[in-house]
Amino acid sequence: MRPVKVERQPAFVLHTRPYRETSLVVEAITRDYGRMALVAKGVRRPRSAMRGVLMAFQPLEMTWSGKGEVVTLHNAEWQGGQPLLEGRALLCGYYLNELLINLLPREDAHEQLFDHYSKTLMALSTAEAPDAAFFSACLRSFEKRLLGELGYGLMLTYDTAGGAIKPLHRYLYEMESGPRIVADSSAVAGTISGKTLLDMDAESFSDPISLAESKQLMRSLMAFYLNGRQLHSRRLFEDLTDL
Repeated sequence: MRPVKVERQPAFVLHTRPYRETSLVVEAITRDYGRMALVAKGVRRPRSAMRGVLMAFQPLEMTWSGKGEVVTLHNAEWQGGQPLLEGRALLCGYYLNELLINLLPREDAHEQLFDHYSKTLMALSTAEAPDAAFFSACLRSFEKRLLGELGYGLMLTYDTAGGAIKPLHRYLYEMESGPRIVADSSAVAGTISGKTLLDMDAESFSDPISLAESKQLMRSLMAFYLNGRQLHSRRLFEDLTDL
């Protein structure tokens, strides 16, 4: 059972929205208590101590109290050490946050996912001369781990018949079942190579074909589990690509 008061809990802000005249509702991911909804009372007043602290993608320690679904945030302290996200890295950060808000249940702790989220933000903000492939690889790794934490872990080393994945074979990944070997890939749309599946299992995305096919597969899987919910960050990515 969650205690009535929690002090100095590691957290990241996922989203904020105005509440009444001077307050905010803060959606946050916390290390030991999962995704939380917190009311930050009076934080929009000019002299509020937390006014400039509740920023996305920055490591915080939060103190709150309450028993209901929405608790009261008493304090948030910036922990430092995290460069600001810019450009494409910022879009990637928004995408990660939207995935967590839409897929992660409230008050369901995922410590390893929290740590991977923190490491992913650091990688996005500190990479030297990153290209599109780097950003895509970061997102594929996070998507895979998120699905695993939610109980939707991918089958990447064995097919639906129990056979070991073979790098030179083609497979059709069936939702909630796994990869099914395809004898004639030219007659079936959306197949993926066995090598790509094995590369995904190892989180090795140096091969451009594996990276492209991983993106194709993860897009289908995310659409399935989002169940029709649209992500604003994905639209921004598409608009940026068009430009």
